[in-house]
Amino acid sequence: MSTEAPTDNRASILLVDDMEDNLMALEAVLGSLNEPLVRARSGEEAMKALLRQRFAVILLDVRMPGMDGFETASNIKRLDQTKDVPIIFLTGTDNDAGYAFRGYATGAADYLTKPFDPWVLRAKVTVFLELHRKNQQLEHMLAREQVQFDELSERLSAIERHMAASSLTDVLELRHHVAHMEELLREMRRVRGT
Repeated sequence: MSTEAPTDNRASILLVDDMEDNLMALEAVLGSLNEPLVRARSGEEAMKALLRQRFAVILLDVRMPGMDGFETASNIKRLDQTKDVPIIFLTGTDNDAGYAFRGYATGAADYLTKPFDPWVLRAKVTVFLELHRKNQQLEHMLAREQVQFDELSERLSAIERHMAASSLTDVLELRHHVAHMEELLREMRRVRGT
């Protein structure tokens, strides 16, 4: 699978496991989602990948040599740019109830035991992909509104400056500014309605 940076409307999925067979199985299950799948074979590799690009969700193996899944998750949650990325822990052991508790305590959004049901995993990942898309849409909408707000603020400042130094002959220019502000407000209401 590709490890290049996704286009703006695609949501990358980070797969973190030290076992090649497990990575191949995850790719087989999630390949039909048509989203970029990025591999990391260790916690260290995962951290590097997270610093290079944004991810919609991380599938993180608990047991890895070196930095294990819990330590990796703790490091992910410490960084401002990655702290909100949801983590689904994957583990090969279900006999240690403490693993699930530790997983949730480090900030995991979910916890699955291997072998997992492919349909369940795909459904869970799909939920996080949709959340990621909705968050991106909200970020874009807020950025557009900020630009409109800044423009409106500048227009209001211009009106205040004109009023302070105006004579009756400046009324036409003032009306032009007011008309433009009304147009911006209509546009802001239209964007919020969508």
